[in-house]
Amino acid sequence: MTRDRDSSFNRQMRHRIAHLAARLMAEDGIEDFGFAKRKAARQAGAPDTRNLPDNEEIEEALRTYQQLYQAEEHAERLIELRAEALVMMRALAAFDPHLVGPVLSGSAARYADIDLQLFTDSVKDVELFLINRRIPYRSREARYWVGEEARSVPSFELDTPAARFDVAVFEARDLRQPLRSSPDGRPIERARADWLEKQTAAPVGIPGTPANG
Repeated sequence: MTRDRDSSFNRQMRHRIAHLAARLMAEDGIEDFGFAKRKAARQAGAPDTRNLPDNEEIEEALRTYQQLYQAEEHAERLIELRAEALVMMRALAAFDPHLVGPVLSGSAARYADIDLQLFTDSVKDVELFLINRRIPYRSREARYWVGEEARSVPSFELDTPAARFDVAVFEARDLRQPLRSSPDGRPIERARADWLEKQTAAPVGIPGTPANG
């Protein structure tokens, strides 16, 4: 009986933390799932808990929150973000750009970045493109799992007047591999510009499911 009560309490706590984290992401512009979880756990009075929801649970809670409290604003913002993503993807066409993340899934919060992945064997050409176009950027490295291999890949944070982009650059051959942001995470969904072109002409309420690659 005690074990059943503990199990029920743990499920309720995970549910509460997931919804608190979703609200933080929707209202405060927090994009880091881990940070949102930890802050939500403190707000729930359980800062030391290891019973945290996974990213998928938080994303589901975020969609629910947006539908209940931000439906019109969220739909308009998602249209804007996808339109900006399409403009940038067309400009980066030589590097096989793919849209990933919340703007693709439809769960993008108010202040979301646009996440792109490029597949090219010349990171230097990407950097020259940004310099020649006078697009301000900051370079860093991001960690991904490519197949079963952990790897640090070049990444560029871009600022345009209308949006902020996070652009990870992979080798061209990586397109054939499942990419994950954590070793036990789901493969990252991605879509090319032609899929996004169809979506920008369709209602935003029910995002389509892209085909990877």
